[in-house]
Amino acid sequence: MWISSPMALATATGVWAASGVPALVLPRRSSIGQFAGTGLALVGSYIGVVAAAVRLFSAAAVQELRWIGGLGHVTCVLRLDPLAAFFILPVFLIGGLSSVYALEYWPVRRHPRSGAISQFWFGLLIAAMATVLLAGDAVTFLVGWETMTLSAFLLMGADQNDAEVRQAAWVFLAASHLGAMCLFGFFALLRSTSGSFELWPVDLAGVSPKISAALFVLGGIGFGLKAGLIPLHIWLPGAHSNAPSHVSALMSGVMLKLGIYGLLRVGMLAEHPAIWWGVTLLTIGGLSGVLGIALAAAQSDFKRLLAYSSIENIGIITIGIGLALLGKTLDRPAWIVLGVGGALLHVWNHSLFKPLLFMGAGNIVHAARTRLIDPLGGLGKTMPRTMALVAVGSLAICGLPPLNGFVSEWLIYLGLFHTVTDAAAGRGLWTAWAIGAVPATALIGSIAMVTFVKLFGTIFCGRPRGPAKNCADPGWAMLAPMYLLASATIFIGIFPLVFGGLLGRLVAIWSPQTAGAGAILAHSAPLGWITAMGLIFVAASIGLGIFLVRRKHEPIRDNVTWDCGYARPTARMQYGGSSFSQMLVELFAWFLRPRFAWPRLQKVFAAPAAFSCEVPEPVLDGGVIPALRRAERSVAGARFIQRGSIQVYLFYILGMLLFLLLWK
Repeated sequence: MWISSPMALATATGVWAASGVPALVLPRRSSIGQFAGTGLALVGSYIGVVAAAVRLFSAAAVQELRWIGGLGHVTCVLRLDPLAAFFILPVFLIGGLSSVYALEYWPVRRHPRSGAISQFWFGLLIAAMATVLLAGDAVTFLVGWETMTLSAFLLMGADQNDAEVRQAAWVFLAASHLGAMCLFGFFALLRSTSGSFELWPVDLAGVSPKISAALFVLGGIGFGLKAGLIPLHIWLPGAHSNAPSHVSALMSGVMLKLGIYGLLRVGMLAEHPAIWWGVTLLTIGGLSGVLGIALAAAQSDFKRLLAYSSIENIGIITIGIGLALLGKTLDRPAWIVLGVGGALLHVWNHSLFKPLLFMGAGNIVHAARTRLIDPLGGLGKTMPRTMALVAVGSLAICGLPPLNGFVSEWLIYLGLFHTVTDAAAGRGLWTAWAIGAVPATALIGSIAMVTFVKLFGTIFCGRPRGPAKNCADPGWAMLAPMYLLASATIFIGIFPLVFGGLLGRLVAIWSPQTAGAGAILAHSAPLGWITAMGLIFVAASIGLGIFLVRRKHEPIRDNVTWDCGYARPTARMQYGGSSFSQMLVELFAWFLRPRFAWPRLQKVFAAPAAFSCEVPEPVLDGGVIPALRRAERSVAGARFIQRGSIQVYLFYILGMLLFLLLWK
């Protein structure tokens, strides 16, 4: 059937690549080109989502398209299997919704210099990500990977008059090229091992441990940089916070997952990987989860907060993959099923609630013209729809039922609890390492609650502050994609049983050791109970809503209450976001290195004072940039070699040639 073939997805990719052309050829301030491009994008998304869904829920074999390219007669391959289809589906879904969101958020009539070209690069970014996921050979993969990097770089720099935006874009480009260098080495080593540029169904059973270790390290760094794992995350906070919000939604919700896709493919290379593979990913995932959400809690910029919380969620996914790798090594099928099953489901879940939150952030920026948390407050009264949608995303990202974040995190937690059971039975020394991830995940969840209570409470509750007084909800072009994302978030949270069989098939593909993955998942994680509890919760919520509506129409009696000495509360008496998270920031001060500005009260009738907290990026600002500056100073003395004279450079070349002739 054509719709489930690679050709259908190749068609959708081509339509997306062409979606930005109408805006380029029509006048810059004309909305016709943007609407035409969005129409093409929706057509491409429809074909891509349907094709990926049909392929995902069917039992068809792996399908391929092959042709001989001109680059050294390299065979270019497009391969579609269920794992690729699983990751492709959110690419087209979030891409289509983000393009609709951009109609009102980034219209060409208000952004004549960047609107048209941004739409072109946005379409090319979607096409490049789809190409990466469809690639069945290293050449096609790397072409798609580099096109994705270049498109994201140019989209990030849309507001190029801002120095902070330019710096964030260049940091992203430098980090991406470092990752690409590692991937070039990874694919070259894979080519020398397998004898072919074709990817993924590669058997490393007879490969030496040193080559396997090199493949894991190169692939881990290359894909880990794209995923944003700590300490490889240096590009992520600046890129996600400074990019336009519909671009941030796509990068956080989809592009990060291509790094996870690569890590999963690397984990498939070895049937029985070395024990340190799983231990490494468990450790990095735990650190990324705990430190990522601690960094998020310390932020005063709500888009930067959301960026750091993406690192936390990527850390949770990596914990699941590390647990599964440890299960492959120690022959624990339940670890594999719950680890990979939870990680895959969290890929989808994060692809839904994080774009929802970034679009909510875009609504706030669109209305209040600020990304800072402390100047805001009381937006719930003027932006009730945005408040309700952001509440859904905040509850989901905290892993609370009955929303989707709870289901996937619960599967990973169950897998970690299995390690405790196995350790109690004396089954393996290395289970102790997996047990260490249990308190880490509990700490991640608790800090996430604090972080999003701070975000939601400070921005939407209380009395309005300065820029929040004249805000209002945006139009339906920005709200409709958010409603669809919120609906999908709720649906997966209440009906996870629908996806149980799919997760079982995907786990069996990832690890042939778990042929009965569906039965193991059904036994270890009774998803039906989640549906039952979710429906009870929804029914109780509806009943409570009806009760409150009826109560609203009853007469209200005014009584004097104890007012704590404040007869007329004002916005100045409210806690700001910095004050709310102060104690948590101090708890992680050894890593965050915060800079507090404390108010000084020196008079009886004190002058107005304020408290603020600034947290620099610990790895980039505290490690990478100082190291680069020291390196620059250390080689400054060698600048005399570069004299700017063509004669001197020719002399250098002559000297090198003479040296090589004599040495040979």
